[in-house]
Amino acid sequence: MVSVAQMFEASDYLMSLPILLLSIFALGILIMDLMMPEEMKWVNAVTAFVGVLLATCGVVRIQHALDLSHRTWVPAFVGSMVIDHFTLYFWYLFLAGTAVAILMSVHYMDEEREQHGEFYALMLFSVVGMMSMAAGFDIVLIFIGLELMAICTYVLVGFLRRDRRSNEAALKYLLLGAFSSGIFAYGLSLLYGLTGSTNLAVIRERLTHDLAQSQNHADPVAVLALVTVAAGLLFKIAAVPFHQWAPDAYEGAPTSITGFMSVAVKAAAWAMLLRVLGMGLYPLRLIWVPLLIFVSLATMTAANLAALTQNNLKRLLAYSSIAHVGYMLLGVVAYGSAIENAAMTDGVKGILLYLLVYTFMNLGAFAVIASLRRRDVIGDDIDDFAGLFARAPTEAVLMLVFLLSLAGIPPLAGFWGKYFIFLSLIETRHYALAAVAVLYAVFGLYYYMRIASAMFMRQALDTEPVRAGGAMWGALWVSLAATLAIGVYPEPFIRMVNWSLNATQNPAFANLIK
Repeated sequence: MVSVAQMFEASDYLMSLPILLLSIFALGILIMDLMMPEEMKWVNAVTAFVGVLLATCGVVRIQHALDLSHRTWVPAFVGSMVIDHFTLYFWYLFLAGTAVAILMSVHYMDEEREQHGEFYALMLFSVVGMMSMAAGFDIVLIFIGLELMAICTYVLVGFLRRDRRSNEAALKYLLLGAFSSGIFAYGLSLLYGLTGSTNLAVIRERLTHDLAQSQNHADPVAVLALVTVAAGLLFKIAAVPFHQWAPDAYEGAPTSITGFMSVAVKAAAWAMLLRVLGMGLYPLRLIWVPLLIFVSLATMTAANLAALTQNNLKRLLAYSSIAHVGYMLLGVVAYGSAIENAAMTDGVKGILLYLLVYTFMNLGAFAVIASLRRRDVIGDDIDDFAGLFARAPTEAVLMLVFLLSLAGIPPLAGFWGKYFIFLSLIETRHYALAAVAVLYAVFGLYYYMRIASAMFMRQALDTEPVRAGGAMWGALWVSLAATLAIGVYPEPFIRMVNWSLNATQNPAFANLIK
């Protein structure tokens, strides 16, 4: 009888090295925190940051192992995981977002007097779940990773125990998240019942076979499985009509966790969506493409209109984040509609580049909001930003850069994410969708400029200068450098995205940057 240990290969442990390192550091932080005096709690953040750096080195080690073996992908743990360039790209993205969020948290949690080791341990454990989602090639592993990430995030949202908003947001997020997970699990169970497998490649193969046998008439049970799985996926990326949790969770959570959720958690959900729809459910694309067109239009419409009337910055950026989901869903539509390989690649490329640039510009915006937090000032209303240029000119200018990038104004990073989305729509002849997306981008510019107007044009209501710690400044400068670098010189980052998809550069982009 073969033991469990004998089923695994030596390469499996190398392929899970970043996950193991993050788990060890998270457990270490929990143990260290018990023995640490109150004035030394900041060491937990340093330990978590070092853990993220070492996990990044582990990802680099895996990348070199792939390059040396001249392979683009390696199965691990009996085929339940696939380590390929796509996986490594998302792992780098999760670690980058987590590192910046940890830097933001040091100052913010000090001001909230909630500097505890379990805060950073939960962040690391949530990244372990994200990595499992991105690498998962088996729906059981994907679901386990999703739940690990979700449970950690529920606790992080409600971490401010003395804040009623935080408690309320965590409870709403928990209830809605549990409901959506149940729907998602039901859809996955239907897929298993239809295909007899939990492996995405086998699911795709058997769905293709069934469609061929029935002359492209989908089984009603397969359609039900698709709808329920799609509902779970759309909840995790906060698409309309499954977006209700996002504004409340973003407003009530600690601001550093709001930034973390808006980039790392959302990127993990996108990795899962692309794996499940792009691999397992690709044969049903004639059904999910029209569904996603409707959801995308509804998401852009509802989110942009809601953002116009928001006075709380975290809620405004929450609706902004939902609107960006609508743009990225258009990339999935282009991928599912494409006949030529170049158009398919550009759709996914736009999503991956969008997630990259969104990580830094959105974390930068939330870092500025977090820097305004003081014991008696929450700092997340537009009125708190009134006259910010007079009392904190550097933070005001940085916020303006991040807002213009979120609006997609060249030559900042946000422009390139929208460029590839629109390019893929034009290549697949979705001209009307491209026109609507451009129109809604104008809406976005309006509500972002409301914030800029408050910073530069209004009288300051509070004259006390803003004092941010060294770690917070590190988060701000890293976010600014990435936002400017990707915008001004995008070619290395485009090559990185091409590498993640094993694709070549589109001639249209090559001509543009010339």
